[in-house]
Amino acid sequence: MDLRKLKTLIDLVSESNISELEITEADGKVRIVKSDPAAAVAVQPVYAPAPVASAPAQPAAPVAAAAPPAAPVETGHIVKSPMVGTFYRASSPNAKPFADVGQQVKEGEAICIIEAMKIMNEIEADKTGTITKVMCENGQAVEFGQPLFVIE
Repeated sequence: MDLRKLKTLIDLVSESNISELEITEADGKVRIVKSDPAAAVAVQPVYAPAPVASAPAQPAAPVAAAAPPAAPVETGHIVKSPMVGTFYRASSPNAKPFADVGQQVKEGEAICIIEAMKIMNEIEADKTGTITKVMCENGQAVEFGQPLFVIE
């Protein structure tokens, strides 16, 4: 399992209501456990071809991801994600972003894409104004209702 996929899984677990996630693939098994909502997420990579019916193995040193800091209160209109998926600022890796800080946008104009289940969904500005902040990184997993942009 590649590092980018693992990071996405950690983000999804830390931002969701689930407390445990276990993924088994051909190259191994990963188990992510969240002890409580305020705690960090622990990752237990287990590189075994198949699970054996015995006592669960304890990891030597689990990797912990830092809990995200509390988001500051933003002024202006916040455009929120209408779905769970992957946030993209442009239609392709080499294309110009749909919206940048300082750019004027009109209501109904595409400002980003959220990929959900291999479908690219254009997200439109729901207010006319100027983009003052982009609140997500390109390729970041986003949740329903997560802030994406601030428009003044």
